[in-house]
Amino acid sequence: MSATGGVRAVVPCRACLSGEDLDWLGGRSVGVALDLTTTVTVPPPAARRPDGAAAPGDWPAAVWAFLRGRLPGLAVTPPAVTVRSDVPAASGLSSSTALIVGLFRAFTDACVPAPGVPAHTLAQWAYEFEFARFHGGGMDQLAVLAGEALLLRGRPVGLPGVLERRVFPRDWCVVVVDSATRKDTRGHIRALRARVAAGDPRPAAYRVRADAASAAVWQALCAHDLPALRAAMSRAHAAMRDLQGMSTPLLEALRERALRSVGLPLKLSGAGGGGALVGVCPAAGRHELARRLRLALRSDFPGARVILTRAATGPAPETAVPEPAGSYSGGAPPRPPER
Repeated sequence: MSATGGVRAVVPCRACLSGEDLDWLGGRSVGVALDLTTTVTVPPPAARRPDGAAAPGDWPAAVWAFLRGRLPGLAVTPPAVTVRSDVPAASGLSSSTALIVGLFRAFTDACVPAPGVPAHTLAQWAYEFEFARFHGGGMDQLAVLAGEALLLRGRPVGLPGVLERRVFPRDWCVVVVDSATRKDTRGHIRALRARVAAGDPRPAAYRVRADAASAAVWQALCAHDLPALRAAMSRAHAAMRDLQGMSTPLLEALRERALRSVGLPLKLSGAGGGGALVGVCPAAGRHELARRLRLALRSDFPGARVILTRAATGPAPETAVPEPAGSYSGGAPPRPPER
């Protein structure tokens, strides 16, 4: 199969509102796709790289090799691609997953005849590809493909179950505060799996607290109750900080400054320390809030960036197929296998 030029895949990123690591530890997590996108383009032959587009490193060759093992007839070398991204790198907003899913989608759209590869298969393949490298869960792949807000039930292996998908309120805005410190997700997951295998009680305690916070986040989202959502996200952050050690002094200082200056509670997004904090505010006052927050951070946190965004619909909502009603009853989620 040869590539057809001029194919473009646009993939949103993901903020985790509650339940980091529960997509593989077990329990409920809540993610929302954000309209900070990664665009992967397979250009026509001999096309000039667009201004602002970046070379995507080694990921295209690795994704292409994965696809060649599943799609007979692909050429030995991948087609050329260009990448443009609005997502802060290594920030806990699934920038890597957005790129990887974008590559899977662009390559298959360019090289596989109609009807192409189903979106849920792409989600499964992207999960398998990332699991082999990072050993995490599958929240991110579903979140960036399905879009909007997802309530997920984690599994030790495989994509999480979808309990519900809901349109994120259009009169709410997501505020991202990028700390400009890189997140080490791979190292965090390696250390957490070692603690689970050693019988450390903290992961189990975290699982219980984070699962309860996720339930409260989802209830608040469904009730359109912003104060309750913020309170539940704060409880999710506290569990990450106190039981997982994911926060840092810099992140806590940013949270304290945002709360004191503009009344905005912030939560760390994504597993591991560093990266971005996220909060939710009324869309009507977002620009004034962002102006005041940037002013409050300018002198003491010159590297921090305040980014306003909204929920994204996602390129493949059909990946969010809900599990049968009653398939999750809460309580203690399953213990993952030792590795």
